[in-house]
Amino acid sequence: MSLFARGFTRQNIVAIAVGVFLACVPLVVFNFWLNSVTDRIGQEEIDLSARNAIVRAEHRLALVSGALDALAAGGVAACGDAERSAMQRATFETAPIKEITVLDKAGRSICPQADKAEAEDAVRRVYSSESLGARLGYTLDVLTAGHDQRMIRLRRPAAGGGNEIAALVPTSLLLPQFSVDLFDAHAAAAFGPAGRNGEGLYARIETQNRATLAEIGRRPEGAPGGLFIGSRQSGQFGLRAEMVAPRALLAHGQWGLRWIGLLVTGAVVAILALFGAFLSCRQPRNPVADIERALANGEFVPYYQPIVDIATGQLRGAEVLVRWKKPDGTLVLPGAFIPLAESSGLIRAMTYDLMRRVSDEVGPAIGQRLGLKVSFNFAGKLFADDAVVQDVFAIFAKSPIKMSQVVLEVTERDPIENFAVTRQIVAALQGMGVRIAIDDVGTGHSGLSYMLKLGVDIIKIDKMFVDAVGTDRNSTTIVETLVDLAHNMRMDVIAEGVETFEQVMHLREIGIRAAQGYVFAPPLPGSAFLKLVEAMDALGEGTAPERDTAAAAAA
Repeated sequence: MSLFARGFTRQNIVAIAVGVFLACVPLVVFNFWLNSVTDRIGQEEIDLSARNAIVRAEHRLALVSGALDALAAGGVAACGDAERSAMQRATFETAPIKEITVLDKAGRSICPQADKAEAEDAVRRVYSSESLGARLGYTLDVLTAGHDQRMIRLRRPAAGGGNEIAALVPTSLLLPQFSVDLFDAHAAAAFGPAGRNGEGLYARIETQNRATLAEIGRRPEGAPGGLFIGSRQSGQFGLRAEMVAPRALLAHGQWGLRWIGLLVTGAVVAILALFGAFLSCRQPRNPVADIERALANGEFVPYYQPIVDIATGQLRGAEVLVRWKKPDGTLVLPGAFIPLAESSGLIRAMTYDLMRRVSDEVGPAIGQRLGLKVSFNFAGKLFADDAVVQDVFAIFAKSPIKMSQVVLEVTERDPIENFAVTRQIVAALQGMGVRIAIDDVGTGHSGLSYMLKLGVDIIKIDKMFVDAVGTDRNSTTIVETLVDLAHNMRMDVIAEGVETFEQVMHLREIGIRAAQGYVFAPPLPGSAFLKLVEAMDALGEGTAPERDTAAAAAA
């Protein structure tokens, strides 16, 4: 005790104080530097997001104006059969355009070519009309159509100068997007502008006369620490994008670096000692037990990858993908836990849990639209147990989702040991109305065997071949052969991993009608997918059973 007391002499105390002070000075300087770097990065991200929003909007409106210029150059001025055909073809080939029509001098459509055009004309209300000086003769209107859906109408004089050609574009296609670096991982995956502790990200795009076209979130006012604000003006169409983000959303990224100095100067020895003691007594983690616990706690949630009819643009359904949403909000992708779930036998419970969640979450919306399908990835070993038939029946018998709307996908990578047993199980599931698909076709060695012996309903072309379609002759030939074989065997074909509109055009040319991929949408959480369903397949008045029945038959 006396030795311990003698250690804290006056000189030692002074030396400790001086050492602490000298250690704190670099830390304070570091914090000031870190704050300036964070502010600069945050402002650059906001400015980049505003620039990207304008570039995106200009590109899509340039496509629209190019289509109108081509129609005017082709002599379109009225609504003859040839002119209607030209307008319909331009609408189909120009992705942003919803409708093209000819307007008389009073601004009324003289081409009732769309099923809903006349009904919507009665409720359309123009909020703003602006002449585009940068594009001679063009006028940009902001209006509502249908159920208060805000639209842009771009119009220009038709051939002869009497009438005008007008294209209708949903403002949602011009919706601003933040750079992903501004989002937490879970917030970005949920497509929500909300940040931490109620602080929000806000984005708006407007015309040169300040008419709002689209916006995300609610503009934060009086946020602690201030705001990052970025804006960019369009030179071609007069549009202006504004992005706003609270500084507090980025502040959390600094704390790890800030505390390094304190930890190093204050308790290195103590931490190492405690860490060593902790490691010596800590039992190794059991990853299988972690998955079991996560299943019990409902941490495996469904995400939905939309499947789109690339011939009509209609929604055909979605493939259900699983994400592990941990209690801290972290999202874990399936590649990190699916192999372990399969090898441990937990894949069955995980798959059934996912089906029940999908039924509860999107069942009512899917059940009202008979043309939509939901696909579930099914491990090959699940097809080896005939109990799966009763299990699937028990899940969907009382679900709003009909058996005919359920698709089970078995990957070509999964080996099937007993084709006879698997074929019986597949036939029993098909007898209930369930459809069977082969996933990742072309990546394994058993694709043709699966197609011929299992009697499946759908094949899904792997992304590896989709990426090469139109650029690699051998891959294109393989895909064309698979498509021809599938059509001859009365199977549907779906292309996976489609990322560009050029790929969409090539796939359409070789006879593929359905596709999924980031060109349409990434995997969406349930809330975002339901909004997409309502936007792409609104029921309108009543439930439209005839339309859904026809869509189901076509699918």
